[in-house]
Amino acid sequence: MITKDKIDEYIHKIPPAPQALKDTLALLNAGELVKASKVAQTDLALATYLKELVNKPIYGFAKEVTDVSQIFGILGVAGSQQTVYNYMTTLLSPGKWVLFKLNARTFHELQAKLSKRWEQILEHLSIDDKNIFSSITLLPASIIVTEALFCEKIDDVNLLRSAKNLDYNTILTRLCGVGIFDICEQISVKWEMPQEIAQIIQASSGLKPSKDEKINSLGKWMHLLLFYELSQPMFIEAGLNDFIDFQIEYVGDIYEDFAALMEIT
Repeated sequence: MITKDKIDEYIHKIPPAPQALKDTLALLNAGELVKASKVAQTDLALATYLKELVNKPIYGFAKEVTDVSQIFGILGVAGSQQTVYNYMTTLLSPGKWVLFKLNARTFHELQAKLSKRWEQILEHLSIDDKNIFSSITLLPASIIVTEALFCEKIDDVNLLRSAKNLDYNTILTRLCGVGIFDICEQISVKWEMPQEIAQIIQASSGLKPSKDEKINSLGKWMHLLLFYELSQPMFIEAGLNDFIDFQIEYVGDIYEDFAALMEIT
């Protein structure tokens, strides 16, 4: 049994963002892109992550980008903030994955694909909000949390899945009454992210629609994006296609629009 106390204990262990990250995010929030890039350069691990992430094929840069200030300049304030949040998520990553067949490379690939697709969706919706832009970063965090909570009970989890064919979010909810997206909300609070991000994440579960039309719409797009990416061959092989249950009725009104956008991007 995975108790709520166990989850609270895990969330409590999540370290706060290092000072360099806090300063970088604060400067980005103030729109100080140049100053933010200078602070980011002082964190060598962050600088390395930025270079590896933005040079993935999905970003489409013709030449390798290695300078942090150049990276921030290309990504802009919203993209830079999103990428820093992505880095903060990797600080939670396990040294060795047990439940999912992932490693640092494939996890970073997932982050890059989700981030770039989310950017395309927001452009399609004519939404220019750096906090909404960053909301996608918590979805990979939920994968890390699931891995951490289930790895010690892997036999029980596999038995429950084979017997009832349940998605991981349903299993977690049944075991302790708290779902993956609830945990993401706790992480967003821990990292002092705006409340709106937690609301979008909750709506993206497809199980807790928001009364706010804008947030609910974004939740639908995010739900479809998560299902779309986790259904790609690389992530099916990793076992991520069983991460959540697809709520087709929830997203039916935008499904065709989403499918058309994915075809052209």
